[in-house]
Amino acid sequence: MLLIALTGGIASGKSVVAARFAELGAVHVDADVLAREVVQPGTPGLAAIAAEFGERMIAADGSLDRAALGAVVFGDPERLARLNAITHPEVRRLARERFSAAEAADADAVVVYDVPLFVEAGRAAHEHFDLVVVTHAEASVRLDRMTRLRGMSREEAERRVSAQASDADRLAVADVVIDTGGTLEHTTEQVDDLWARIIAGEFR
Repeated sequence: MLLIALTGGIASGKSVVAARFAELGAVHVDADVLAREVVQPGTPGLAAIAAEFGERMIAADGSLDRAALGAVVFGDPERLARLNAITHPEVRRLARERFSAAEAADADAVVVYDVPLFVEAGRAAHEHFDLVVVTHAEASVRLDRMTRLRGMSREEAERRVSAQASDADRLAVADVVIDTGGTLEHTTEQVDDLWARIIAGEFR
C-alpha cells in the first residue's frame, strides 16, 4: 500500500485533485467525512462532547447541534483545543481502519487521505505517510473563488484563510505540489502525471 496525504488551503482545489485521484483508481479517504461520522448519534465522540460542553450541544433529534457548538468554540482557542482533543483521535482511529481495510483488499492499493488540517495536526500525526501532496493557489485566487463561487463576503473569506496554516507552512511539508491556480485542465494534467509516477513505482 502507498499512503498519500493530500492537503491544501480552503478553495485551493483539493477536492478536484482528490476526485481525479479516485477516478484514476486511488482509494479516497476523506477526513471531513470521518469527522462527521465520529459525532453521529450514539458515538463515544458525541457523548464526550455533551459531557464536555453540556447537553445543550445535542439537538432534539439526538444529533450534534453544530451551530450551538460553533458558538461555544468559535474564537475561544482553549475550548476549540478541548473539542479537537475529543474528535481528532477518533478521526485518526477511523482513518487507520479505512487504511487497513484498503490494504487488506489490495496490498498494492494507493490510498489518498484527504485531510485539510494536516499541517495543523503537527508532524507527529503524519510521519507514517509515504507521500505528502499539497494543492496550492495564491491567496488572491482562493479569495476570489470563495467570494465568487461560494457566495462568501470578502471579510468572511479572509477570516477563513487566516484561520488556517500559512501557505509557507503547507509548502514546507510537501513532497509534491500541485499548482491549482490555473485551469482545471492544468490541474488535472499534473495529477495524471503524478499518478503515472506513482504507478511506475517512484514513491514505493
